[in-house]
Amino acid sequence: MSAGGGADDGTRPARNALGRHLALIGFMGAGKTTIAPEVGARLARKVVELDAVIAGSTGETVGAFGGKGEAFFRVQEAGHALGALGGREPVVVSFGGGAVTSPSVRSGLHRSAFTVLLEVEPGEAWRRVGGSRPLAQDEEQFRSLYAERDPLYRSTADAVVPSGDLDGVLLAAAGVHHERGGLERLGDLVPGDGPVALVADATVMGIHGAAAQTALGDRLVSRHELPSGEQAKQLGVVARLWSELRLDRKGTIVALGGGALTDVAGFTASTYLRGVPWVAVPTTLVGQVDAGIGGKTAIDIPEGKNLVGAFHWPARVVIDELLLETLPERERRQGLAELVKTELLAGAPLDVRGAAAYKSALCVRDPHDRGPRAWLNLGHTFAHALEAAAGFELPHGEAVALGLLAALKLSGRDTSPVVDALDPQPVRVDREAAWQALLRDKKRSGDEIVLVLLGADGPTVEPRPADEVRQALYTLIR
Repeated sequence: MSAGGGADDGTRPARNALGRHLALIGFMGAGKTTIAPEVGARLARKVVELDAVIAGSTGETVGAFGGKGEAFFRVQEAGHALGALGGREPVVVSFGGGAVTSPSVRSGLHRSAFTVLLEVEPGEAWRRVGGSRPLAQDEEQFRSLYAERDPLYRSTADAVVPSGDLDGVLLAAAGVHHERGGLERLGDLVPGDGPVALVADATVMGIHGAAAQTALGDRLVSRHELPSGEQAKQLGVVARLWSELRLDRKGTIVALGGGALTDVAGFTASTYLRGVPWVAVPTTLVGQVDAGIGGKTAIDIPEGKNLVGAFHWPARVVIDELLLETLPERERRQGLAELVKTELLAGAPLDVRGAAAYKSALCVRDPHDRGPRAWLNLGHTFAHALEAAAGFELPHGEAVALGLLAALKLSGRDTSPVVDALDPQPVRVDREAAWQALLRDKKRSGDEIVLVLLGADGPTVEPRPADEVRQALYTLIR
């Protein structure tokens, strides 16, 4: 996925599809009609196929311009496009190849949509549709039309994704940029042109800080080192960072590090000057498949993990898998637990990009965690309780692995995917402390504990008796 040149106010690109229509544009044969239903299903959004809408309203075949010529068709197309973009409920709109030739349609896209260009080479486009459409009868003319329209597509789009790349569309919709070597282009990938504050822990700053600073160039005005891991997620650390920052409202915080670092930097960004933009650059596997995506930021307090936080969506997430090459094996295993969790939810094997796309889609679908985004808590009710009982000395991935084991057992599911990949071992913590931490968890309903489990048709959210949950928790403690 790469950034395009569209604008949500006529001057700057839209950053994501949150609260906006998701528009698919591209040349004939780009696969917009094919991929739109898949995108709609993953985002739980209605799909508007513009050509079908026009055909339904006129009763004539769109492929032949309704028998009334292209000029008449474009007028009809623009009217229906603006109608689709004028609705308040965000939808997925699949546009015909020539729709963006209308200035009014381009203006409507800039105002109301996050626009994704599905990129297809002219030769492949001709192979797919040559001879089947009125503007695809002569290959030389077809290629000439492609060359004429391509700059218009790119200046209209907020992101460019290869044809057929469902994960790419979902990542783009969430403002996630996946690119090996992306750290080297960080200066281009941080939206805007204001000052930047770089935040990382000492270890990450030592490994990747120089490359990040070089990439950010003259925009970098300060760098800030935080403690490592959960020690960073303390109010005192946030207070120190508030005091050190010298950004104005056009400034951006760049968070370079693992899940704990992006949590605290994002929370700081949500509160500094009542909210400034931030960019997450996760350097760990857990950050790249989970923690760095979706805008949930938080710090810990003695009573529990992540109990103070805010929803503050990153202006961009930059996932560079080359950063994982320096990851210690134990840290890689922490992220592996979140990857296994996502595979269990998706019901399929996933790589880093696929797992990031799965979470991206859920978060765009449910940005404030009031519905299906809760699925991402599979195993986490137990994990957070164990972490709190261990004084946050238990690594998050090891806690999640144990939590997944308990969740699968309560779901009546085979535990071998977790056992084989993660080999979770019971931990030595105080049972009562763990139970009290679990009871403070926000997922309660009277005398029952609300858990994310796996049903026959996928993830479910359901209450279970407290005694049953307590016994499942105790099996994770030695």
